[in-house]
Amino acid sequence: MTLRQLVLWRHGETDFNAERRIQGQLDSKLTANGLSQAHRAARWLAELEPAVLMTSDLSRAGDTAAVLAAETGIPLRVDKRLRETNCGEWQGLTDAEVEALYPGGLQTWRGNPQWAPPGGESRVEVATRAAHVVAELDADISGSAVLCTHGGLIAGLTPLLLGVPVSGWMAFGGIRNCHWTVLTRRGSDWRLFSYNSAAPV
Repeated sequence: MTLRQLVLWRHGETDFNAERRIQGQLDSKLTANGLSQAHRAARWLAELEPAVLMTSDLSRAGDTAAVLAAETGIPLRVDKRLRETNCGEWQGLTDAEVEALYPGGLQTWRGNPQWAPPGGESRVEVATRAAHVVAELDADISGSAVLCTHGGLIAGLTPLLLGVPVSGWMAFGGIRNCHWTVLTRRGSDWRLFSYNSAAPV
């Protein structure tokens, strides 16, 4: 185990976020505000001196991470296992549209990490695939790693790495656009340093 710090960074605001639509693995684009958020965050994250910068293959994460890559000169790695949750039949819909088509579904999904939207993934499945990325980095990289990814993934991967039982995962709330979570090493275990942090406006 060589990583001493792991930063999980959510992408900037997208057109889907602005319209309050469920994105899932649809490839939505950053808004002008989202790009500004990325520039503000990058100035702060660069001070952590990451040894590696990795992103989801979805463009909203890649475009966000590219700002930090330009700020630091660190090559950008891409891994599709850092994608957001596949939300199946809900992708592209608003919360109201989901509720009309699947009454009670949103409440069930948000309260049970083992439940998946129709045709989609559960939070446990998403966190598990992302944990493989962390394990591989842990075997090869010293220092700090920044993973630019997605809110649902961060909210599942964080408690998984901390060893929190699945029954307690829902205590970890949503991550806002361009906010990040920092985990640090204590011996062989991860410890939560900060959750849903942001650059000052």
